[in-house]
Parts: sequence; structure tokens; C-alpha cells
Amino acid sequence: MKRNRLAIWYALMLSGGLLLAGCGSGNEAAGGGQPANAAGQTDSAGQTAAPEPKEVTIKVGAAPVPHAEILEFVKPKLKEQGVNLEVVVLDDEGQLNPALHDKQIDANYFQHVPYLDSVKTEKGYDFAVTTKVHVEPIGFYSDKWKTKDDLKEGAKIGIPNNPSNEFRALTLLQEQGLIKLRDGLTTYEATPKDIAENPKKLQFVEAEAATLPRALPDLDGAVINTNVVLEAKIDPNSALFREGGNSPYANVVVVRKGDENRDEIKKLDAALTSPDVKKFIQDKYGVAVVPAF
Repeated sequence: MKRNRLAIWYALMLSGGLLLAGCGSGNEAAGGGQPANAAGQTDSAGQTAAPEPKEVTIKVGAAPVPHAEILEFVKPKLKEQGVNLEVVVLDDEGQLNPALHDKQIDANYFQHVPYLDSVKTEKGYDFAVTTKVHVEPIGFYSDKWKTKDDLKEGAKIGIPNNPSNEFRALTLLQEQGLIKLRDGLTTYEATPKDIAENPKKLQFVEAEAATLPRALPDLDGAVINTNVVLEAKIDPNSALFREGGNSPYANVVVVRKGDENRDEIKKLDAALTSPDVKKFIQDKYGVAVVPAF
């Protein structure tokens, strides 16, 4: 009798163990250690989920206004495409080309082609232009006068002192009939020494572009780049005159040669030349910044 009771007890213990094992297997099958749709994992239907695309980070150096603001606008769109855009703004824009050359950044967006041409040969840069984004029509500003006809003989005129913008400023003054440059200029470079006719005997003050707004009280006027005008909180509509819409000085995206085919650079270019960016530029900057696409 005692042996029969022991046999029954063993049978009951064996049945309980099997039941517990069955419950444990059921929990695992419910997905306890397998997150649904995890990259590279097997889902409940036995299918292997496709791995999520790897996000790529690109660093783009830019001037603060409007370049960095335009780049900030396209950040969310690029994020959706797996591109994490980091905008790098340096105190000295002149360092953005050395930074690109030294691989501290992947691209820069702050300059026009004539300026790039004026420095890349001298510095030995092997760069490529991938797209043009906008034009900032350079303009003539004055704290003293309302029209160009108010300028007196011997008036002091401020102009940027880097070669390409100096040529650009002098060309604008020539278009307004204030001076005439000598014939035969074949590059985008000129200085006051290249002036052939100067009927008002204008005096030229060559200075760092960023300092020209502060110098206006001491000048009769100055030719100033629009990004500098915006940074100085000057109303671009106050220009006495400015370039036309067909200026060759479009601001461009520049990369190291060979990088123009990188997928993330192509996505950057497409985002910067989209209809959304065109509307953003027109709504935000009015006459100060003009889309170049």
C-alpha cells in the first residue's frame, strides 16, 4: 500500500514539472526576448526585418546669414533621408576654405565662384562646386546721402578689400556711371589702380568687408555685401543702388574634388535647391537674397 502511494506521488510531481515547462515555452513564443521588428531580428512571422539605414553625418561650414539659416531650414528634411547635418559657423569666414582643405568639414557654403577662383590657385585648393543656391546683390549704402547724384567731388567711398569683391564693387560703380575701369580686364580682379576714368575724383577706402557698416559715419558711402548688411541689422531696402538679378556672383556649395558624388552631398544639394527653400528665401529675405535656381 505504501509503495502504491509513493508511485502516485511521483506521477503527480512529474505531471507538474511538465506543465511548468510548457508554460515557460509559451512565454518565449510570445516574444519575451525578441523585440518586434528589431533590425536584423526574426519577427513573430519568422521573417527577418530589413536593417535600418545607417545615419550619415556631414559637417558644412557656413556664414551666419543667410547661409547658416538656410542650412538650418533643410536640416529636418535631410534627417528624414538619413543625413545628420551639422552646421559649422566660424568667426572668420576666411577659415572656411582651409577647414575644408584640412578635412575639418565636408563642405562649405559661403562664397561665390569668382572669390573661390581668386584663392584656390594661390592656396592650391583642389575643390569642386556642386550647386549654386542664392545671390546676395551687393549694394551701395550711405548715412549721408539719398541718391548717387548727391555724391560730391572727392567723396570717400568704402569698398571691400578682397580682390573679387573689390572688382565687383568697382563694376557696380561703373554700371552707375561713377567711374570707368580700364579695358582688358580678363579676370574677376581689380583695384582702384585699374580705374581709367573718375570724373568725380572719388577717393576709395579699401577695408575688410565686415568693417564697412561701422565705417559708414566716416564715409560718403560704401559698397557692402548683403550678408554683411544683414548681420549689421541694416535694412537692405535702404541701398541707394544694387546689382541686377543676373549677377554671376551666386553663392555655391563647395567640396573637396571627388566628394561631389557622395550620396549625402547630392541629398544636400537637392534639399538646398528645392521649391521649399526658394519660398523660404523669398519670404524671409525679400530683395536682400535672391534664389539662383
